[in-house]
Amino acid sequence: MSTSDLVTFFDERFSEVSAYLELLEQVEMVARNGPPKLAGSEYRITAPQQKILYSSVYLQLYNLVEATMARCISEITKAAAASARWQPHELSDELRQEWVRSSARTHADMAPDSRLKYALQMTDHLVNQLPIRDFEIEAGGGGNWDDEAIYAMAKRLGCQITISSTALAGVKRVRRDGMGSMKLVKDRRNSLAHGSISFVDCADGIIATELREMSQQVESYLREVIKCFAHYIDSYIFLRPEIRPNGGTT
Repeated sequence: MSTSDLVTFFDERFSEVSAYLELLEQVEMVARNGPPKLAGSEYRITAPQQKILYSSVYLQLYNLVEATMARCISEITKAAAASARWQPHELSDELRQEWVRSSARTHADMAPDSRLKYALQMTDHLVNQLPIRDFEIEAGGGGNWDDEAIYAMAKRLGCQITISSTALAGVKRVRRDGMGSMKLVKDRRNSLAHGSISFVDCADGIIATELREMSQQVESYLREVIKCFAHYIDSYIFLRPEIRPNGGTT
């Protein structure tokens, strides 16, 4: 996957959310004249069922956030390992730290013999001046992604996140319970995943228009995040300035 494919990936994933929201909007419109009835059936969608459908939007949006970050981070390691072109010492300070963390398993809980094994493997790699191979960046996630977590991860990798005032204001504007869109999506997803709130209660007082607005704010923010990561990769910012093919410009 190239950085241009990141946008294609995002478009495909967000189109699923948008299609689902369109369904909710149609259900809500029909519900104004009474409980919606399925075509060819006497079965009617109840108000609690409608709320359950609404709550699922939080799960879909959080999945979009987590998947987007996973793809952006994966694209960085692929660029670093592309064509076996770069060696560890040529990486930026931030990404070299991630390479060491992955290669030596510095943060893994393991027996001393296993830790020694990985340390020796990394030493051999450096002594023999081998190129970087595929490696993984421990991204975390697991219910923790919001705008602040995205900024922190980008900073850890040396990627500058620059968000327009419009997109930033959109995700920061308080929607419910003192939270903006990104934090609200994370909070509702975690509450649903851990069973601390029911799907019916989660969507209490929610209408489709609110969900549409929230999804658009998350979309705008993530699109700008993708641009920042694409610039980081395409401009070789993951390398030391004197190594970058573009002469060290950013």
